Amino acid sequence: MALRTDIFDLSGLRLSSGEGRRLDLEVAIEPFELGGERYETASGAVPVRLDVSRTTGEGYALRLRFTAELTGPCMRCLEAAHVSCDVDAREVSQPREGDDLQSPYVDHGLLDLHAWARDALGLMLPTRLLCRPDCAGLCPICGADLNLAGPGHEHEREPDPRWAKLSSLRFD
Repeated sequence: MALRTDIFDLSGLRLSSGEGRRLDLEVAIEPFELGGERYETASGAVPVRLDVSRTTGEGYALRLRFTAELTGPCMRCLEAAHVSCDVDAREVSQPREGDDLQSPYVDHGLLDLHAWARDALGLMLPTRLLCRPDCAGLCPICGADLNLAGPGHEHEREPDPRWAKLSSLRFD
C-alpha cells in the first residue's frame, strides 16, 4: 500500500544535481462541483506516481501520473456517471530564475501534492460528464428520460401565441 501524502518534503530526498527518484504515493483529491453537482473519486484517495529530478541550484523537475475514477450524476439525464481520467502532469520549479520557472506547488522545498493532483485532474476532465457517450438526456417538456423513452417520445406542440389572433378570423 502506498504512503498517503498531501505535502511532500522534496529536500528530504537529498538529491544532488541530475539525480532523480520515482515514488509511489497516495494523495487525497477533494470532490469537484460542476454545474451545482458533486463529482468525487471512489475512495477519496488516488495512487500516484511522482518522478522527482534535481536540477542545478535549488530547482526540481517534477512529473505526476495517475488514473482517477470520478462518479456523479450525468450532466444530461442525472443518472450515475463514471468517468476515468488519465493524468500526466509536469512542473519545473527553479527558484530565483524568474516567475515563469517557479512552480506554484513548490514552496521552500515542500511540494503541495494535494493541490497539484486536484488541479491536474481538473484540467483533464471532459467538458461533459455523461453516463454514456450517446446519452439523450431528459425531455424538456415532461422530464422523461429519453434514453428509456426511445426515439418515438413526442408531445403535441402548443400553438404559437404570436398567431393567436389569426384563429379568431372567420371567413363566412
